[in-house]
Amino acid sequence: MEGSSRESAGSNWWRSAVIYQVYPRSFADGDGDGTGDLAGVRAKLPYLAELGVDALWFTPWYLSPLADGGYDVADYRTIDPAFGTLAEAEKLIAEARELGIRTIVDIVPNHVSDQHAWFRAALAAGPGSPERERFHFRPGRGENGELPPNDWPSEFSGETWTRVEDGEWYLHLFTPQQPDLNWDHPEVRQEHEDVLRFWFERGVSGVRIDSAALVAKDPELPDFVEGEGPHPYIDRDELHEVYRSWRRVADEYGAVFVGEVWMPDAERFARYLRPGELHTAFNFNFMTCPWDRDRLRAAIDGTLAEHAPVGAPATWVLCNHDVTRTVTRYGRAEDTGFAFDRKRFGVPTDLERGTRRARAAALLSLALPGSVYLYQGEELGLPEADVPREKIQDPMYFRSQGVDPGRDGCRVPLPWVADAPYSGFGSREEPWLPQPEGWSAYAADIQAADPSSMLTLYRAALRLRASEPGFGDGPMEWLPAAPGVLAFARPDGLVCAVNFARQPAQLPAHSAVLLASGSLDESGGLPQDTAVWLRQ
Repeated sequence: MEGSSRESAGSNWWRSAVIYQVYPRSFADGDGDGTGDLAGVRAKLPYLAELGVDALWFTPWYLSPLADGGYDVADYRTIDPAFGTLAEAEKLIAEARELGIRTIVDIVPNHVSDQHAWFRAALAAGPGSPERERFHFRPGRGENGELPPNDWPSEFSGETWTRVEDGEWYLHLFTPQQPDLNWDHPEVRQEHEDVLRFWFERGVSGVRIDSAALVAKDPELPDFVEGEGPHPYIDRDELHEVYRSWRRVADEYGAVFVGEVWMPDAERFARYLRPGELHTAFNFNFMTCPWDRDRLRAAIDGTLAEHAPVGAPATWVLCNHDVTRTVTRYGRAEDTGFAFDRKRFGVPTDLERGTRRARAAALLSLALPGSVYLYQGEELGLPEADVPREKIQDPMYFRSQGVDPGRDGCRVPLPWVADAPYSGFGSREEPWLPQPEGWSAYAADIQAADPSSMLTLYRAALRLRASEPGFGDGPMEWLPAAPGVLAFARPDGLVCAVNFARQPAQLPAHSAVLLASGSLDESGGLPQDTAVWLRQ
């Protein structure tokens, strides 16, 4: 079975790549113990090659207590036993590469697990010790040090400081199990460069950088006052020297970076993508945009304008392991964006409408200039699952006192075989998160045999995208279109059109219909919430 034809793109493969995000715990369970693992991924490599992806991005597979889904890393050089062994990871990287599929790993520079050897040594060593200098330990405020050292808000609900037995406090922008590292410390910088080399030596082609804009802190750790000076821990200028040093390491191996950079300021965002820094960064404006013609066009224009000054390719993503699945989000009434009240328990959704829009969004995103990230199960059209409250594991749920449902609904194990135990995810034990009733209806084996399924659409789209040089990185041009229609041209006579209006729209001038997300109407018009790829 062959990988993508973009294999021949050489060192610039990442500018046009389709990258598939694997959340290992929920992808496929090779040993039947209820947890996804590397053996499961290796068994599904032919499926991923047939789908047509260029690379796999793995969320953290390292040794971890899993207080936050693996983003609390205890040891970067050890695979968590729940997932397998380092030798298996090396086999997986090599076997994927034989199919033309590269591997991207996830590095979490802001923090480590409280079970990491460094943090355990810091707790044992006590106040004023060199071991504590790798973190942010401080005495408390108040008469007896009973108050936290500052008032920084958490990236999750809850506090950002935890007091230890000797009276000092340590900083954690996320959970208490994730102490923040001190990036002014040379050992912290050296360790991360060594970790990058460790994985590049094992054939990894790239690194996704978690919370990339949060790493550097004002050494004084002052209270944050809106509008007064630089932010004490978001997007600090000294970050860029960190990533320039990382880039020098990556360039030794021809490897690439993608940064998780949430940044409303376009000019500040683009700084991360300057030559000699990160290759790409996630485009969250597009992902968080409602299903609305004008707002999507503005998000696309804004994204391309952000990237143009630094010559970096845009990235397009509809969903990931942290957000409500596309089918559910697009099926909700009125605003389909990311307002919190749209995420609460019990918000109704129209899955038929959401699926129709998700199919159109797939063709829209895959036709845009740059690279595309596809979250596992997106190609199956999976909806957000309602996880019973007593089964929820995400710390966001607990730290919000049960108000925020958390992210487990998009992390439910995938359905592979409709008539197999647990929909073919694994055979013996119940999965770590329960699959909802009717999950087997989305199984890959059923969809592979259905010419109208979401999986068939994605396979056809990725095959076309890989075979048409006009897709991927390069220019685009908006075309005149009827009200409610978004239409643009790519090189080599390729056109993408999406109809957001209630009435069917006439197709732009064309010589052939290459692919449509749904059936055209009897007169050949483009129905509402439908996308089409054309040849002029």
